[in-house]
Amino acid sequence: MSDTTDLIRQKLATLEPAKIDIIDDSAKHAGHAGARGGGGHYSVIIVSSQFSGKTALARHRLVYDTLRELMHKHIHALSVKAYTPEESDLIH
Repeated sequence: MSDTTDLIRQKLATLEPAKIDIIDDSAKHAGHAGARGGGGHYSVIIVSSQFSGKTALARHRLVYDTLRELMHKHIHALSVKAYTPEESDLIH
């Protein structure tokens, strides 16, 4: 697991996730301007009761706000899939 993956996991712990998967897609983007600058490409699937009653946009904002200090230096691109525990039961 990369240092950035660990940092993402630590930051998102504040959302009390029931489940979290972090995928480092950086190798797929080698040579990309963001990759050369040190920022990686990541995909996050997160399940948290804190998303209950929130729109998809509000959920994404919550994740991005939580990771704000990592953006651009550690993270160049971030894909987010955010679910409530009830929704996650339906997708698996």
